[in-house]
Amino acid sequence: MFLGTHEPKLDEKGRIILPARFRDELANGLVITKGQERCLYVFPAAEFFAITERLRQAPVTEKAARDYMRVMFAGAHDEVPDKQGRVSIPQGLRTYADLAKECVVIGANTRLEIWDSNAWNTYLTDREKSFSDVSSEVLPGLF
Repeated sequence: MFLGTHEPKLDEKGRIILPARFRDELANGLVITKGQERCLYVFPAAEFFAITERLRQAPVTEKAARDYMRVMFAGAHDEVPDKQGRVSIPQGLRTYADLAKECVVIGANTRLEIWDSNAWNTYLTDREKSFSDVSSEVLPGLF
């Protein structure tokens, strides 16, 4: 499980150093792809494979499923972190997420998310109020 918020910097070669606490789980490989709200999702390779298997069950006749899979898989990039825990983020993914030097990496349970620092701060500011004000179950039976 991935938890927490970290603030690594993107270097001039488009690489980011993954937080040390996540490196063991990502050491055998990972997949970076486009996420919602213009962030990037980082999945351990095994988790991405499991997602892929579930998506294979979606009917190819369902347009929304085709659209989602095309964008997700076309933008996906597999990578193995180097000895310093760095991974390269391709230009297309950096452009999609509007990544500059200042980044935020958040733990999001089964994945990491990489955000532009300003975009994350705006998102969090907008969502924290509604999060604290939730008075009904978001996921029935969970809380």
